Amino acid sequence: MGHVNARDAGIIDNGNLVRRWITYVVGIYLLTLGVSLAIRAGIGISPQSSLTRTMTLIFPGVSQGTFNFALEILMLVLAFLVMPKGFRWRNLLSLIPAFILAFLLDVNLFLTEWVTPEPYIARVALLLFADALLAFGLFLMIRANLVLMPIDLFVNTLHVKTGRKWGNLKTIFDCCLLITSAAIGLLFLGSPQFIREGTIINAIFVGQYVKLYTWIFTKITGRRKAAAARDNLLEA
Repeated sequence: MGHVNARDAGIIDNGNLVRRWITYVVGIYLLTLGVSLAIRAGIGISPQSSLTRTMTLIFPGVSQGTFNFALEILMLVLAFLVMPKGFRWRNLLSLIPAFILAFLLDVNLFLTEWVTPEPYIARVALLLFADALLAFGLFLMIRANLVLMPIDLFVNTLHVKTGRKWGNLKTIFDCCLLITSAAIGLLFLGSPQFIREGTIINAIFVGQYVKLYTWIFTKITGRRKAAAARDNLLEA
């Protein structure tokens, strides 16, 4: 999940906690469905997914969800090592949504096994649709504003520690994951895996989709508020 900034503040739901948790879990499901479909498109996936997917080729008996959860645990440990005094025991709660994400990722990878687009244009179309789903899931998780995933917690810890912009640190972090994925693929499999044009498409479009959803949401809520204000004036 991403860092909540000024742009996101207008979409945050600070209301009913049950509603927010439902929104959060639905967001996780859509995010993992998007990741799964992006993998099925077969033309490249995000840095994090490419790393965990590559590991499943080296250790085929271990699921991608398991590797994803292991990566989240590693990030939580690194967050503690970077700023032990700033680490709070409640940060361990981030492992709960991380576990849910890992489980749903494996479920959706199983459910999408039959998806095998053949023409290249169908692969691109599937990836664009997958990124739209992934981004909408991320949008819902941002809106719920509950718990940072360990990976985002680690980046946030670096942000607090260094004072550098969160977005820049996230970009550097993603590049490090991409380099690690490529190096592991080259070392153990002879070539980098799952890093193609789709990786660039993912990097560009996911953020743009989130911006689009945020814009649509603020427009709709803005009109509702304006209509409510008119009604109040008429009643007065």
